[in-house]
Amino acid sequence: MSLSTQPLIALAAGGTGGHVFPAEALAAALLERGYRLALVTDRRGAAYGGTLGRLDTHRVAAGGLAGRGKLATLRAAVELGLGIFQARGLLRRIAPAVVVGFGGYASVPGVVAAVMAGIPTAIHEQNAVLGRANRLMAGRVGRIATSFAEVSHVEPRLTPKLVHTGMPVRAAIAALRDVPYPALDGDGAIDLLVLGGSQGARVLSEVVPAALTRLPEPLRRRIRIAQQCRPEDLDAVRAVYDGSGIAATLDSFFADVPERLAAAHLVIGRAGASTVAELTALGRPAILVPYPHAIDDHQTANAHAVEDGGGAWLMPQDAFTADTLAARLDSLFAHPETLSRTALCAARAGRADAAGRLADLVVGLIPAEKRT
Repeated sequence: MSLSTQPLIALAAGGTGGHVFPAEALAAALLERGYRLALVTDRRGAAYGGTLGRLDTHRVAAGGLAGRGKLATLRAAVELGLGIFQARGLLRRIAPAVVVGFGGYASVPGVVAAVMAGIPTAIHEQNAVLGRANRLMAGRVGRIATSFAEVSHVEPRLTPKLVHTGMPVRAAIAALRDVPYPALDGDGAIDLLVLGGSQGARVLSEVVPAALTRLPEPLRRRIRIAQQCRPEDLDAVRAVYDGSGIAATLDSFFADVPERLAAAHLVIGRAGASTVAELTALGRPAILVPYPHAIDDHQTANAHAVEDGGGAWLMPQDAFTADTLAARLDSLFAHPETLSRTALCAARAGRADAAGRLADLVVGLIPAEKRT
């Protein structure tokens, strides 16, 4: 079958990296198999680069309903209704064989319109808690792909729809999955990576530098830290490290996160879906500090899932102090075998073939009459 006659698969995605990265990974896997793809996203979203930037992109209206006041909720509902109307017209024009949603309200119009049109559908849930947008659609779609083996907020009647595919990661991460965990000897440098999520995290900028200054001087001299900070925190964090003799690389954005993850002996960060997926894909131990105000506290659920498997340590933000972190770091760096064992457990928690598994699920939904 030529590329022009291959079935078209539409991806409905937008918003944060946790929703976009798995869509990009699936797109790459499906393109390798020769399928035609289209992206349906929020019309307010910025243009995508990478694999998604190569797709025919269609923007429709969308509005989030969670955590808003009454007036804002009403406006969002109107916008969501408009988006569904727009998406129905779009799907009639492009006639996809399958529509796949990746959560977030940017995905709702495309998936709901597909359900209304009788087009086979699937959604992918990145977190250990079924998100609000995916909950709206879960009862209507054909399959629910999950990143974690256990996902909460799923109605019992929907469990037959669940398929544990894992969390697909971007190609730059997948390319490094065979890089071994770096050996840590008694006198060598310790590479510590601090990631604050897509916009940084003030608590990490406050607590991590203060904790490192509490470590014994011989240990401080061994540490090489790369830390993502909010722009307004950079100068203050840099001053602390300069004053304590700790080698530090600071920036508000690291373009080479995959390489830094692969080189890290330990990571400190939030517990968003993409961060957890990349840590487990590469098998790197982490101290996870979930964002406490996330809707449904999904980051805590993500962190618990990895910690229960032995691949990370969860530190709630209210217990994440300079003293407690310093004590934990002192203990871990004194026992490198613990870090190595945790790295192995983290790798076991990831699914290296997640993109392929999700692609198999999606292709399996293509109606027989559209396969030829």
